[in-house]
Amino acid sequence: MKVSILDTRCSTRTSMPAGVVTRPMAVRFELVDRLESLREEWASLAEQGRNIFATWEFATTWWEHFGAGRRLVTVGCRDSGGELFAILPLYLWRRRPLRVLRFLGNGAGDILGPVCRPERSDHAAWALRRLLEVAPWDWDVFVGENLPGEQDWSRQLGGHVIRREGNPVLRTPDGFEGFLARRTPNFRSQVRRGERRLARRHHVRFRLSDSTTLDADLNALFRLHQARFGEQSAFGGGRTAFHCTFARQGHERGWLRLWILELDGRPVAAQYGFRFGGVESFYQSGRDPELRHESLGMVLLSHAIRTAADEGVREFALLRGHEPYKYRFATDDGGLDSVCVTRGPAGTAALAFMKFVRSSPNARKLLRGPLDI
Repeated sequence: MKVSILDTRCSTRTSMPAGVVTRPMAVRFELVDRLESLREEWASLAEQGRNIFATWEFATTWWEHFGAGRRLVTVGCRDSGGELFAILPLYLWRRRPLRVLRFLGNGAGDILGPVCRPERSDHAAWALRRLLEVAPWDWDVFVGENLPGEQDWSRQLGGHVIRREGNPVLRTPDGFEGFLARRTPNFRSQVRRGERRLARRHHVRFRLSDSTTLDADLNALFRLHQARFGEQSAFGGGRTAFHCTFARQGHERGWLRLWILELDGRPVAAQYGFRFGGVESFYQSGRDPELRHESLGMVLLSHAIRTAADEGVREFALLRGHEPYKYRFATDDGGLDSVCVTRGPAGTAALAFMKFVRSSPNARKLLRGPLDI
């Protein structure tokens, strides 16, 4: 079921920053009470946007696992011709004293924001800004996490950047060997000799997870990631169940790319990613810390990138983070911005608090209370 909540019109306004869409554009906002109602159109927009974290499956799985105690306020945006040009997958969460508005997927999705075709991203940004102005529900703080940095979201939304992170990408228009040819001799040597070095001492096998191995391979991924990162593991708590569910859905749809590196028949490294919309993404990995001198992570990542390039994939997303090893492969980085928009006294106080947190390493952990999942 869909409920229309507003008909509005975009026009030139002195309060709108330079660069934001200003030509007249009618937009109809529809608040949906079930994500299922937008599934078909959502799938088309996500495919064109080439972002695995924008898929209906990712949003609904996240909502099923983390939606308790939250209010779904997802909105479809239609133009005058009735075309759904953007989806704003939002939820509202009350954590006293704040009422926080965020995108579905926060904490798990590396690239979030409106679901739309790239050529209508400015329209989607305007629609989000307008929705924040006229939303019929009360909110104090909107936190838009991990928004593509190329779009200058703080200006488009009239907000404040509270965090910037890397979003490195490897583009290989002439294949993997063409990419290597443009890197340093030392880098080329490291990539090429890593697997040969392992092969001199072990029986080496790279394999992609399939329907017969998926459960065991996911357990291997979680175990190796935990061994590598300990309490900082991205798969701790309820996230293990979430990723099990989404990985299975991804496998059913042909998106999952779960690589396992075996030495002498034993899994020693795992790489969890996806191929969607012509883009392959590297999401998480794990490796045996006792073999840290073997460069297992680089060997497995190199193999995955080479395989993707050989299969015609020309964009390999290394996703969120400034880890140095990613930049050894990256050719581009548009970055990611997390943006805060506030309303009313409580919102103003929250922004002041966040600025304090940013300037004080000892206080950053406090932000996880009112503003994290």
